[in-house]
Amino acid sequence: MRNFIRINSELNNFNSVINIPGDKSISIRCILLASQAIGSSRAYNLLESDDIKNTINSMKKIGVQIKKKKNFYEIEGVGLNGFYVKNKQKIYAGNSGTFARLFCGLIVKNENQIQILGDKSLSKRDFSRIINPLTLFGVFFKSKKSKLPLNIIGSKYLKPINYKETKGSAQVKSAIMLASLNTPGTTTIKCVPSRDHTEQMFRHCLKIPIFIKKGKKFDLIKVEGLNNYKGFNYKVPGDISSAGFMIVLTILSKNSKLLIRNININKTRSGLLEILKKMNADIKILNKKFYKGESIADIRVKSTSNLKPINCPSHLNTKAIDEFLIIFLACAKASGVSRFKNLEELRNKESDRLKQSANFLKMIGVKVNQKSGSLEIFGNPNLKLNKSFHVKNFLKDHRVFMMACIAALTFGGNFKINDKDSIKTSFPNFIEILKKLGAKIK
Repeated sequence: MRNFIRINSELNNFNSVINIPGDKSISIRCILLASQAIGSSRAYNLLESDDIKNTINSMKKIGVQIKKKKNFYEIEGVGLNGFYVKNKQKIYAGNSGTFARLFCGLIVKNENQIQILGDKSLSKRDFSRIINPLTLFGVFFKSKKSKLPLNIIGSKYLKPINYKETKGSAQVKSAIMLASLNTPGTTTIKCVPSRDHTEQMFRHCLKIPIFIKKGKKFDLIKVEGLNNYKGFNYKVPGDISSAGFMIVLTILSKNSKLLIRNININKTRSGLLEILKKMNADIKILNKKFYKGESIADIRVKSTSNLKPINCPSHLNTKAIDEFLIIFLACAKASGVSRFKNLEELRNKESDRLKQSANFLKMIGVKVNQKSGSLEIFGNPNLKLNKSFHVKNFLKDHRVFMMACIAALTFGGNFKINDKDSIKTSFPNFIEILKKLGAKIK
């Protein structure tokens, strides 16, 4: 079966209500935390993507029973450090940096060697950011240049740590928090604010002793280790990162409006909405509610023809790190120059997304200036494409594929976009939803 699509017509004049699949970050955390609970947990609306399938398969390999029921997944927890790990066990993480890094924190007390493997993209990513703090606990790592494949040997004699995390990485923070569960004493993390799903689940699902103090520049987190916790039920909200593509599609399409139901708008993940609103996008938050520490709402969005450029405040970077590709696309249609800085972290994702974005925008005729961690986009509200474009997407980045699809449906032109299968990582029914809205995709 061919692994590309063709789009040669714009999408306009739609008015629809859609649901977005479950949040990927929360789905992975839910599985990992439930695996160490005592008793059974139920996960509703779990994202069914390749990243989640790899997470489930990996946990099954180390003795966790996970069964899919009619409308939920049942996870039988094994308690703290109750995993059954064969020596030299191999674990395949696929494309998921979240699973690979958090898994390292989960198995810190296991004394048999485990090897974590990943796909071509994940194998290029730096793991020193979790190797360094977990080594302080007493864990041993062996790898080539701190990249996958990564060999891990845990320790019976873990010791709590005090760690300062300066990159704003939720994966690093969460790996340390998971390690703290199996460690006696109090682990303390001083960290640049980032998505806080792990903290919310510790507090509202695990109900274990945890201290959290929010600050402007740093958060302070303290976790008391060796506290077993019971199984829990959790309904995963819709993913704001996936919803972002549909939001920008609607903004850039003519005579269109969309209602997206039950999306997680946690304030540590709301950067997309804050940035687009600053750009004058017609977005409204409806039916807001709170669920186990998360803010969930419906998002109503309408076509917006008078987008303003933005000088993006750096404090929004961690709140929108997975949405910048689609934000950059909106900036291409703004009436002026948009500026972004301190985005070095964007270069450490599934691909160098800062460079990928700049190259894509240049390819379709948008003027950009890109430096190491900054990007200037010279927007053109009248941008119309009448050429053919081939998006090759060599590292099979799912967000690059989806960004190209939204560009094809809103800017015109004749697009051939490679690596359709990459969406299985995070948003398997992406094309199906586009077709529901009326998109002509071949």
